[in-house]
Amino acid sequence: MKKFLVLLLVAVLCVVAAFMAVRTRFPIRHLDVIEANAGSLDASFILAVIMAESSFNPNAQSRVGAQGLMQLMPPTAADMAARMGMTDFAPEDVWDPEVNIALGTFYLNWLYNRYDGNLDLVLAAYNAGLGRVDSWLRDPALSADGQTLDVIPFPETYNYLNRIRQFQRIYRVLLPFYRR
Repeated sequence: MKKFLVLLLVAVLCVVAAFMAVRTRFPIRHLDVIEANAGSLDASFILAVIMAESSFNPNAQSRVGAQGLMQLMPPTAADMAARMGMTDFAPEDVWDPEVNIALGTFYLNWLYNRYDGNLDLVLAAYNAGLGRVDSWLRDPALSADGQTLDVIPFPETYNYLNRIRQFQRIYRVLLPFYRR
C-alpha cells in the first residue's frame, strides 16, 4: 500500500510538473483584452496567433517590419485603425499590447468575414498577404474551386497554418484553467 501511495504521489507530481511546463511554454496574457476584441473568433485561435507571431513579446519586430504582439505591418495597422474609427491612432500605438491586440483581432475578423469563415484563408492572408492569397485562389493549380486552397505554395505559410493549429489545440486545453 505504501508503494502504491508513493507511486501515486510521484505520478501526480509528474502531471503537475508537466502542466506547469506547458503553461510556461504557452503563456496566456492579456486574456481580458483578447476576449473583449475576439468578435467571431475563439480566444484560443487569437492566443495561438500571438504565440506564433511574437511569443507574447510586445516589443517584437520582424525583419520585414511587422510590429508588436500580433506582428502588424504599419500600413495594415493604420488601415485597421481607420476602419475601427480610431481617429487618434499614431504609428507608435502599435507597441501598446491593448492597441495591438485590438487592431490584430479586428484584422483577423475582417479577414474572417472576407473569406466567409475559412480560417485557413484567414491565416494564409495574415501570414503571406491578402493579395497573394487572392492570386492563389485564382490559380487553378492551387485552388480547384476558387474558394479554398488545395495547395499553399509558400512552405513558410503552410508551416504557419500547421503551427497555429497545434498551438490552438494546446490553448483550448489550457484556457479553462485560466477562466476559473
